[in-house]
Amino acid sequence: MLSILGHAKILCDGVTRRELMQVGGLSLFGGLNLPGLLRAADQSASRPNGPAKSVILFNLLGGPSQMDMFDLKPAAAVEIRGEFSPISTSVPGLQICEHMPNIARMMHKAALIRTVTHNYNAHNPLPVMTGWAGGNPAALTPDPKDPPDIGAICQYLGMGPKDLPGSVCLPCYPGWGESSMYPGIRRPGPYGGFLGSQYDPLFAICNPTFDKKVDRKYYGTVKPLGEPVMPGCDGLPDMTVSRLGNRQSLLTQLDGEFRRVNTSKAANRLDKFQERAFSLLCSSNTRDAFDVSKEPAELRDQYGRNLFGSSMLIARRLVERGVPFISVHAENFLPDGSFTYDMHENNFNMLKGYNLPVLDLCLPALVHDLESRGLLDSTLIFVMGEMGRSPKVNGQAGRDHWPQCTFCLMVGGGIKGGAVYGSTDAIAAYPASCPVSPGDIVATIYQQLGIDPHLMVPDPTGRPLSIAHGGEPIWDIIG
Repeated sequence: MLSILGHAKILCDGVTRRELMQVGGLSLFGGLNLPGLLRAADQSASRPNGPAKSVILFNLLGGPSQMDMFDLKPAAAVEIRGEFSPISTSVPGLQICEHMPNIARMMHKAALIRTVTHNYNAHNPLPVMTGWAGGNPAALTPDPKDPPDIGAICQYLGMGPKDLPGSVCLPCYPGWGESSMYPGIRRPGPYGGFLGSQYDPLFAICNPTFDKKVDRKYYGTVKPLGEPVMPGCDGLPDMTVSRLGNRQSLLTQLDGEFRRVNTSKAANRLDKFQERAFSLLCSSNTRDAFDVSKEPAELRDQYGRNLFGSSMLIARRLVERGVPFISVHAENFLPDGSFTYDMHENNFNMLKGYNLPVLDLCLPALVHDLESRGLLDSTLIFVMGEMGRSPKVNGQAGRDHWPQCTFCLMVGGGIKGGAVYGSTDAIAAYPASCPVSPGDIVATIYQQLGIDPHLMVPDPTGRPLSIAHGGEPIWDIIG
């Protein structure tokens, strides 16, 4: 048994048939393996060319409150406007929540869409990641007939370096934080769907600790600590805990182990695609992207030394290496605490006590970090959740589900800074102008990646289906 940063992987004594790189964290339906992903990428000759070379999604899983974050209504009744006050931003006339001062100072670099609307009432990132809002809201596991997400399309088109995964999901698959209470949950969204599980992302793994004991079950402000790590490899022989030693020398020892395994007879039996898969997981180029210990302490502090700050820092390191699509997902830690935005209770304390301070650190840090490295213009960041929250505060100081209206914040990647698109009614319940569908969001992202949003791919019956599901780019926010 090998345990790296708290996550156990069973290792066999040699690399045999089942070891053909079925990677823990990469496999979902059993058919997915990394050689298949690489084989599919090799068969694709298309290399789109747009202003954005990479995309980072920060999915605020649970449904962020639009009227408490980016669309405050201070003139509304108290049961609507809530407890927060608006503050001015770097965009004249634009105000956002007082608990996001760092984001307020960078709004001239961002485009704010206030009118995302649909009817998919579920805590699945399926509409956010695919543009399709027609799925089954009750689904708690992906359906192989679901459409592919943005990362899957990037891989389908062969984008990104061949020695790196084309799509990475951090800090783990959506739903992992709930699995202790609901075994088997794996929320639909970041998958290859009907294109095949060979286009699924590489799912990181994590085993967070918490900065304090649970202060309020389900709706508390307990902070998860730690960093995501790469999944292990099934089938690396004789890699025991005693041989790996302590964490500080982990990478050095892994390098030695991987060199030894690469010379094994079993490795020689792999075909060229399997060899590339083997090399990908054994290469320092992929593993080093996850090693945030190489970053300056000051920079790590700027992102925030918590699971999601570290995830965003790893996202930047993956962008540097040319990975086309990285998604970072807020999670619901059951029963240990919460970072979810699903705030049916304790909405204001959760927002001001943890959720907004975390976001207000890591997002501006990511933007500044990318900009200082000359990568912001070629990296599109978008921040949103699968729905918004109800305008009226309920009896538990919470807000309930509200897919009829939410926001999306975009930065970089050729997006027009300082743009505000769409307006809502007096209580931020419905769009008053310029309604935007999830398909429109995804179409805008494809447009900036240089991918035709009207591109058709074959669905399970062989019929052509638009990758943006009828969505159109939001031209008013494209610079």
